[in-house]
Amino acid sequence: MEQVTEITNIIALTMGAAWAAGINLYAAIATLGILSVTGNITLPPDLQVLANPLVIGAACLMFVVEFVADKTPGVDTGWDTIHTFIRIPAGALLAAGAVGEVDPAVSLAAALLGGTLAAGTHGLKAGSRLLINTSPEPFSNWTASVLEDIMVIGGIWTAVNHPWLFIVFLCLFILLMIWLLPKLWRGIKMLAAKIKQLFTPRQVSPPLE
Repeated sequence: MEQVTEITNIIALTMGAAWAAGINLYAAIATLGILSVTGNITLPPDLQVLANPLVIGAACLMFVVEFVADKTPGVDTGWDTIHTFIRIPAGALLAAGAVGEVDPAVSLAAALLGGTLAAGTHGLKAGSRLLINTSPEPFSNWTASVLEDIMVIGGIWTAVNHPWLFIVFLCLFILLMIWLLPKLWRGIKMLAAKIKQLFTPRQVSPPLE
């Protein structure tokens, strides 16, 4: 029974860290570090660096920067574009580190799954925010951003304290993500076509003789 509980805890932490990294990497790192220094979690050896005060301070600082940038329409899309090259590999590294000192093949498998999950959550976040930005009012953008921040912090806490519950929610989230991503992609293509149409000069018909 203890072995099952331990495996469940590892899976929840591994997938929870990768899932959260794809949405808000800095909130995920800061939450894990703070939970560690307050004694709420014992991080695996490869992730104990997250409890270093310098790492926690840097993560909190970048979280504040992202908190502002993520609530500014247009700026948030640029921020998400840049973080495509940060969140996904970071999610893979966090997932690999969360499994602890085990067989390298297990670490590699965790990294592959973590990177894929981080890519999915990042794509869902970036795509939905791009479409939300087409709305002229800023409130939907702010609401989405705040909900994402709460979801990341709450998700990490749930993964640590209630791993079975988190795994159930994660499975439901993955099903929702599989259903939503194609729809988001179609919406983005339609938006791109409209933008292209706006900047395409219209052909003027020659005057009738």
